Amino acid sequence: MLKLEALATRTLLLVVTLVINVPAIARSQAEKTHGPNCIEWPTNMTFAHLKNAGLADNYSVDFSKTKTARLASEKIGKDLWHQVYHVTFTKKSGDVIDAIAVHDASQEECSMTGVEVFVVSKVLNPEGK
Repeated sequence: MLKLEALATRTLLLVVTLVINVPAIARSQAEKTHGPNCIEWPTNMTFAHLKNAGLADNYSVDFSKTKTARLASEKIGKDLWHQVYHVTFTKKSGDVIDAIAVHDASQEECSMTGVEVFVVSKVLNPEGK
């Protein structure tokens, strides 16, 4: 009976270890393949550029509705990726500002370059039909 309990305990410990470590290993592999997922850097720098251009300010944007999604990431060096993000800010008025943010990032530093920002003035065929 003690051997069966010891086996069950070891099995449970193995399952718990796998559940904890497998997502971290998968995430680590994804970062090696696609580069770091630098959400904050392009989002913050896009807002700074919009603010400097007079298109947004701290009082007009509902930051709880801000969305950032990585669109592309291309490895261009040993530890360097060229990345493209779609950043969406929603104003308290309901107006939406869509922007594309482009920059280079490494595993150590998301801000390897500044962020180039393109404001999307109109989306053509948003349904993709």
